[in-house]
Amino acid sequence: MTESQENLALAFVNRGLGGGPSLAERRMQSKLTVSIENNAPDNDMAEEARDKATDLMSIDERSRGLRRNSISLPSLNVNELEKIEVAAAVTKPTTLVEDQSSTSSISDGTTMTPSPSTPVSPANLKPMLHFNDDTSSDEEVKQPSKNLFRTKRRSSIAPLPALRLNDKEMMSNDYDTHSVLSNQASITSINSLASLLKEKMQNVPAIIRKKKRETKDYKLRAFVGFLFLVIVFLVGYAYVMYNQKLLSKSYFESIKFHKKTRNIRVLDGKGGELLTGVLGTTLSIEQPYNCLPKNLRDDGSVCYEWNSKARLYMNVVKPPTPDIKCYSFQWETLLEDLYPTDCFDVAEDRGFWYGGGLTKGIDYTLGKASFASSPFVTGDANVNQWGNALKRYFLSSRGVAIQVDERTPLHVSVNDGPGRRMMCLEGRNDKFAFVNKQSRFPELKYTVCTGPGMKSLHNGLGQKSLWDGLTEKDTGVMKSLLREPVWQIPASRPEDLTETAIYNYTESIIALGYLRLGHILVNEFWQRNIGDFRLDPDRFATLDETVNILHRRGFRVSFTIQPFISTESFNFRKAVAAKLLIYERESSRSIPALTRYKSTTSAGVIDVTNNASVPWLAEQLKKVSEAVDIDSYFLDFGTAFNIPRYYQCSQTLVNPDEYKTYFMARFERTLSIFGVSSATSVPRPPAFLSLPPVNSSWTGLQTIIPTLLSYGIIGFSLLMPGPVGGDFVLPTQQLKNMHSFYEFDLPSLPEKELYIRWLQLATFLPVLRFTHLPSEYRDETVTAIAKELADIRQRTVVPMLERYSSISMDDGLPIIRPLWMLDSTDVNCFSIDDEFSIGDGMIVAPVLTKGETMREVYLPQGVWKDGIDESLRKGSRWIHNYNVPQNKVAFFIKMPDNTRF
Repeated sequence: MTESQENLALAFVNRGLGGGPSLAERRMQSKLTVSIENNAPDNDMAEEARDKATDLMSIDERSRGLRRNSISLPSLNVNELEKIEVAAAVTKPTTLVEDQSSTSSISDGTTMTPSPSTPVSPANLKPMLHFNDDTSSDEEVKQPSKNLFRTKRRSSIAPLPALRLNDKEMMSNDYDTHSVLSNQASITSINSLASLLKEKMQNVPAIIRKKKRETKDYKLRAFVGFLFLVIVFLVGYAYVMYNQKLLSKSYFESIKFHKKTRNIRVLDGKGGELLTGVLGTTLSIEQPYNCLPKNLRDDGSVCYEWNSKARLYMNVVKPPTPDIKCYSFQWETLLEDLYPTDCFDVAEDRGFWYGGGLTKGIDYTLGKASFASSPFVTGDANVNQWGNALKRYFLSSRGVAIQVDERTPLHVSVNDGPGRRMMCLEGRNDKFAFVNKQSRFPELKYTVCTGPGMKSLHNGLGQKSLWDGLTEKDTGVMKSLLREPVWQIPASRPEDLTETAIYNYTESIIALGYLRLGHILVNEFWQRNIGDFRLDPDRFATLDETVNILHRRGFRVSFTIQPFISTESFNFRKAVAAKLLIYERESSRSIPALTRYKSTTSAGVIDVTNNASVPWLAEQLKKVSEAVDIDSYFLDFGTAFNIPRYYQCSQTLVNPDEYKTYFMARFERTLSIFGVSSATSVPRPPAFLSLPPVNSSWTGLQTIIPTLLSYGIIGFSLLMPGPVGGDFVLPTQQLKNMHSFYEFDLPSLPEKELYIRWLQLATFLPVLRFTHLPSEYRDETVTAIAKELADIRQRTVVPMLERYSSISMDDGLPIIRPLWMLDSTDVNCFSIDDEFSIGDGMIVAPVLTKGETMREVYLPQGVWKDGIDESLRKGSRWIHNYNVPQNKVAFFIKMPDNTRF
């Protein structure tokens, strides 16, 4: 500490003992700070900074270009301030003189604290700079003071302590303003221990407050840490609960899938359930993993893998129309004995399910069926699980449909097990139907589509425009089948079918007088042996002449052909030598595979996948046409189970039903085919699909409408029912080993009531087919009913059939429709399987039970005209105990919407 500083401190200490501080001293407390620029250009200011005695400059001159630095004086308490004010009133100002020999510097913003232990006397005071206090009047404007003690050559900056006043931190400038505690402490002399002690004592309260603040900060940090742990726990708990819920994962807007349990829900636009089920039921419940990058697909599919067992791919599929949404699902198993299986709820409270085809139990709605897993291939519904026509298409009344890929080795089960109301789709290879593996391990691939309603969805997914490639001749054949009956020559054995039998049968048709002439259908017995493709010379020596006679009378003649060759046929040896037949698996095409077809116990099958077989068969049929002027052919494929069990074709088939597709693709444009016995895809018009053979009984009669409706839903619009009265008769005893209905003879003349009710139903079907003529009963009642029905068909039914057949060719909808196609919002229409409609224009409700003359009839919305009494009836209601006498059939014609009663 310099002497000038010591003098100044002594003056403050003794200000209460002697005279009070002068006005200049008091002004020094607030105006002792002067700014000094580090690079002052003024030479006089440089001289002044050397602490040498020079002439004093005016404040204005000295302050030019100086930088202000803050220097705090010692802190004074209230008593000391009062003493200063009293002393200032009675004493004169004291002149302060700056010591010329001073060399120490005052740090910017430091606080000088006099040591109470240092004796201070007037003799010790050194002269200091003189300030004129003549301008200290209270009325005058205060001028900013300048710091004279800040030198450029000595500048030490002490750290700025952060102080707290009333829980508020203040930096040095704030503290100086409140005059509580200096923001900085500058130790100006190493010998001033008392000053250092004083400074430390003043900092004690601040340290205590700092500890209090640190205590509060610790509590705050502890609270924040606890809150963080709580948040982490809540987030983790929410995540776990979220993944445990059925709808934890959302894909593609409307598909909700839980990865671990594999529960799935398909929702509509409003969040309502359309479909519920469980995927991968053969897998254990475990958390899947995202597929490895090498297993991902570049089409955007979502992929999950279950621990090297199976992979599931899900993706969005481009829909056929904008209002339909479609999603694909594909399982790829990674194990040989793991069969992917997806099950969906088909209970009636979840909607009514249709499609697939005709089941063994003749179940129109699949929710009523119950059977174990079986291969999805065509067969005899009397023996096998499915009938003669199938399509991998299933439709729900809630507006959702499932379409299974054709290459999937599909097995289907429905309600297999107690309390299990599920339809399950399974991908599994077996030893016959799906023996040819399309992939290393079993796969299951299908598409789920949703729409605004069942009818609009079905319309959007149906096959469009069947007119492509049709000739004028094809159109003429189709219309003739709608207008004219098909007369099937009855013959259970080859010896029953002769040229004379054909001629006499046509004579009986002409003798009826009230039915139009139509198509004469000759079964496969026109050959001596199946596969001869040549007329039997013994029984048909002059058949060409007989056919010409039939043509002149107005008949059309059709022969039944088949791809089977009996081992007794002379063509069998030729076909074996040329390797034209399906051969035994793993036999190097050296051994033909044999099967059974109708009455033939041993026959080979022409391999239509072999390029050499097609021209050979075409040549055989050409010879038949040259011998007899044939109008068309009825193609009898049999079913999938008529293909040899250990079959192998030149080109690998997905399943035995694919054989039909190959055959139609090779011959449909070269042969005039007016009917097929079995199909898994819609045959090219004018070919009609024949319904499966029906037992001649009331039970058989009751199966016709469900079969028509089922086949219409899966896309077969042109349908040909069997002959009136049935195709065969089952023995009274239950057969344990019945392999096919072909084993049985044609029925004898059915009972009269059954024949009449059968004829009433057949009158409203697309094709009217006969084996037994109404005249065989020699009953006027039967004849009168037959005449009336013939008039109704020609006057009312045929025009409507022609109208809706054209519509069907355009949009793929069937001619014979279920009632829900008229109103898909009416729940009463969903389960009705004993009524049907012709397009949207007519409803038919025949009597199907023996001895009944009354029945329940339901009419959808609209106004309907009764076909019996021509009265008008309002729709959307049941007609209870509707009277239907034996000579009448209930039918109702749709009236315009503006019709009034």
